Amino acid sequence: MDTPAPRANIPEFAVSEIAGAIKRTLEESFGRVRVRGEITELKRYPSGHIYLSLKDEAAKLESVIWKTSVGRLAVKPENGIEVIATGRIGTYADRSKYQLVIDRLEFAGEGALLARIEMLRKRLLEEGLFDAGRKRRLPMLPATIGVVTSERGAVIQDIRTTIARRFPRRILLWPVAVQGQGAAEQIAAAIRGFGRLQGAMRPDVIIVARGGGSLEDLMAFNEEIVVRAAAESPIPLISAVGHETDTTLIDFASDRRAPTPTAAAEMAIPARTDLLADLAQTEARLLQLGRALIERARRRLMVAERGLPDLPNILGAMRQRLEDRGERLTLALPGLVQRKRGELGRLAPRLPHPREGIAARRAMLALLQARGRAAWQRIEARGHAAPPLARFSTGPVESLLREKRLRLEGLVARLDSVSFQAVLSRGFALVRDAEGAPITSAASVPPGGRLVLTFADGEAQATADGTKPAPKRRPRDEPTQETLL
Repeated sequence: MDTPAPRANIPEFAVSEIAGAIKRTLEESFGRVRVRGEITELKRYPSGHIYLSLKDEAAKLESVIWKTSVGRLAVKPENGIEVIATGRIGTYADRSKYQLVIDRLEFAGEGALLARIEMLRKRLLEEGLFDAGRKRRLPMLPATIGVVTSERGAVIQDIRTTIARRFPRRILLWPVAVQGQGAAEQIAAAIRGFGRLQGAMRPDVIIVARGGGSLEDLMAFNEEIVVRAAAESPIPLISAVGHETDTTLIDFASDRRAPTPTAAAEMAIPARTDLLADLAQTEARLLQLGRALIERARRRLMVAERGLPDLPNILGAMRQRLEDRGERLTLALPGLVQRKRGELGRLAPRLPHPREGIAARRAMLALLQARGRAAWQRIEARGHAAPPLARFSTGPVESLLREKRLRLEGLVARLDSVSFQAVLSRGFALVRDAEGAPITSAASVPPGGRLVLTFADGEAQATADGTKPAPKRRPRDEPTQETLL
């Protein structure tokens, strides 16, 4: 049976004492260390601190990044990436825990970087940021070219030289850091800033460029914030990052990818000489095509012309026929009017004057009145022999006679107003030639022509000595005198 060792040989510690001793031992033994592992269980707190764990196949080390160190990290911590964390071992006595206080992060070799890039590429690919349907055509001849790169170095100089040589355009540089802490944020802000510009300052195309470097140097162009800014840019964007063999995620999101910054400038602007040569070739082709079209049209016209009737002769005959009928019509109408006027002039004297009809009607009326009075006298003389007739009333007969007399006088007045004899009675005369045709124009009277003048009370013979134009009359408001016919 074992016996316990004497108590005097085992030191006794208070809890705080042993915790402090362990703390001092750990911190003094290790100091600053570099630990390789995969980030897991990452948590960001509102205070700005980041808590995470580093693990490998056999163990896990809890770690913390204080707020003051987060902004200085070269690598943004994310779950699943393998990193090398630099810091010191610290203990948390309240919970008897130890942890790594990290103040620096770097990727654990290119393998870790490539794994992280591939993981982000797959996620963005599933979102559709790399779809070919999102790609836009570059403008033919941009007036302003925006460039996102460092203001120092050969990249911007190569771009300026290439554009000046090919076709001078205005270049608008947005200087940014192209690697290191904060580079990704600056690049994304520059792309979005160009998209917000308006007016003459707004570029027609954007070039995002950087020279060659290691995978870690190019990591800013693999960051999600930069890739999303390129995909969401309202302006067509060309990426030219690294050398021809380098590929970054911004290349998948851009509208065009150039192997070098110089190639990006050549892609953005055509060469003036190439444009002039293309223009000359196009002009020559258009002229040749125009001549061919004209020649084919001329041949078709000649073929069609052979099948057409002789239009000039047809038109000439129709025009001659039209002129002949027009001349005949011009001569026929005045002759017809003249003949009708002659007939009217010859018939006019033969027409009985309304006064003659009126006189006959008045004589008839007087005869009827005389007969009526005689009959009435006989009736009165016989009144004593025929009493029934004495009661006969003459009122209706007299009323009827008055009505007929008034109507007859109205007709007489209307006939007098429209009779050409009434016009003659006002001092006018009817002029006719020797054949009896009425004359209405002085120009139609030949010198020495015989004229017959009809007045209200008879006719007179006259000879025309000549004609002269009628004096011009001042316009008057009252109506003109009506003609005889």
